[in-house]
Amino acid sequence: MSKIDRMIDMGKTAIGKGVRLDYLLVDSWFTCFALVKFIKTRRIATHLIGMAKMGKTKYLFNLPCRQAGGKKLTAREIIDRLRKSRKVKRSKSLSCYYSEALVDFNGIEVKLFFSKTTKRGKWFVLLTTDTNLRFEQACKIYSTRWSIEVFFKEAKQYLGLGKNQAQDFDSQIASTTLTMIQYNLLSLAKRFSGYESLGELFRNTKAETLELTIAEKIWKLIVEVLSEIARFL
Repeated sequence: MSKIDRMIDMGKTAIGKGVRLDYLLVDSWFTCFALVKFIKTRRIATHLIGMAKMGKTKYLFNLPCRQAGGKKLTAREIIDRLRKSRKVKRSKSLSCYYSEALVDFNGIEVKLFFSKTTKRGKWFVLLTTDTNLRFEQACKIYSTRWSIEVFFKEAKQYLGLGKNQAQDFDSQIASTTLTMIQYNLLSLAKRFSGYESLGELFRNTKAETLELTIAEKIWKLIVEVLSEIARFL
């Protein structure tokens, strides 16, 4: 199966098991029309937020032109028009330039958020099916993915994630599980002590790590569990 088909299959399985989600967050490898269509056809109220590519994918920019057979444009062509129309704004809270556009993506209405950190910087684009979402809200929601990206980077670089050469499936699962446990323990130790010398895990990634790290979330969960036990007793 392709990665898109596999992801949609996993999504159907999760929803079928009773998992309810407000937003599905994906990177540019998965943001495509098939996934947008999958989200829009679910009976549960859910939306997609995904990093899109500034590639050849085309959108109908001016929605009123839908009936008139308006011309489809790429993301790069859309931001060029927004820039020329002086619709680029400055976000003080996020320290970046941004613009947004409602577009038609093969018959489905979506919103594109364009952003860059400097005037001469590179444009990035977020796509969402939630057309009522504001730029700051979309960035805040999507940023929760960053803890996952930090985990993959550090676990691969320092803890050998994915380097198990065993051909047994259970061995692969065990190796991945042990890596995750090791990462969480190191993260927790890092948050408790604050020393840089605890290991190489966070040596060069301090600036990239979210203030609310995975360990911090785990610690909050532990506190909640202990509070519930204390209340019960």
